[in-house]
Amino acid sequence: MSLDYSIPVLVVDDYQTMVRILRNLLKQVGFKDVDDASDGTAALAKLREKKYGLVISDWNMEPMTGYELLQHVRADEQLRDLPFIMVTAEAKTENVVAAKKAGVNNYIVKPFNAQTLQSKIAAVLGGE
Repeated sequence: MSLDYSIPVLVVDDYQTMVRILRNLLKQVGFKDVDDASDGTAALAKLREKKYGLVISDWNMEPMTGYELLQHVRADEQLRDLPFIMVTAEAKTENVVAAKKAGVNNYIVKPFNAQTLQSKIAAVLGGE
């Protein structure tokens, strides 16, 4: 059960520092093709232009949140099966439940390290 590190990954976060951290962690664990978007709206546009193998999105963004992005992705015929990991600073149970109901594949609470990120990705892409 090995991960396919060649898949394109889309990182969605309105905080550039977090985008940089995620990019570095993804490269550290072996992913080479990493794009980013600053919010859900920009992410949707990119998702319609290129076929990604994974989305890692922050929850709290303006104008479109990660949760709203997830709902759009799950409602879209072409994107609905796309693996989606939500990242948030808040470990609120209601957020986790809402994300699960909306179809998120996994959930990461900040702060996290490369090992946590890799195990969450492996759980999603490696077949749970």
